[in-house]
Amino acid sequence: MSQTDTSMTEWLSEHPRMMGALFTLVLLLSQAGSVAGSQAATAGP
Repeated sequence: MSQTDTSMTEWLSEHPRMMGALFTLVLLLSQAGSVAGSQAATAGP
């Protein structure tokens, strides 16, 4: 697993803009999960 970690680290160091894109994607997915969870707990109209 460490070889995969080092290759991913090397790839991200070669493509620094993708690090920001991956961070933004994880941030959006975490926010969408909490929104979907709060909507499921709400009673209908």
